[in-house]
Amino acid sequence: MLSSIEAAAGRLLISEPFMMDPNFKRSVILLTEYSDAGAMGFILNHPSEFLLGDVLPELSYAEMPVFIGGPVGNNTLHFIHCIPDKINDGIEIGEGLYWGGDYDVVKQLISSYQLNDNEIRFFIGYSGWVPQQLDDEIREDSWIVATNVTPETIFNHNEENLWRQVVISLGQRYAHIANFPENPTLN
Repeated sequence: MLSSIEAAAGRLLISEPFMMDPNFKRSVILLTEYSDAGAMGFILNHPSEFLLGDVLPELSYAEMPVFIGGPVGNNTLHFIHCIPDKINDGIEIGEGLYWGGDYDVVKQLISSYQLNDNEIRFFIGYSGWVPQQLDDEIREDSWIVATNVTPETIFNHNEENLWRQVVISLGQRYAHIANFPENPTLN
């Protein structure tokens, strides 16, 4: 069921329903970079066991959830936001979506309780692909590429059902796979 949409920054990658790799099983990934040098993104629906205060001692009271962005660089912290008027220097990756920005401003906004988890999402690590790797995986039907990216999709607080919701939103061509069991032997 080859994806007819090409990968690009600001688009979603939706894992095929029977992907067994535990890092990407039923994943929805927001691509933040896509070029001849490779690709990078963050898994939107894999929450970690940590809150922001667990990872940043200077913000020990911060109770925002932290997500597992992917298996690469799991000693790094990243963020996506939809508030360029509050956080400057972010890279626009889609309409109303920004990656990174002034970290000191983020800490100040959190300290003064001026940010909430409808505006920003934190990730430990990221998902990365070397040149051509992602294109090969898309050709092998490991991923469906989607363009229906909105801040509402990114800051959805229903991570458990995000994969299914995004698949259904792709339309009739894909909707039937939303009901496939996670384990094909249970079918």
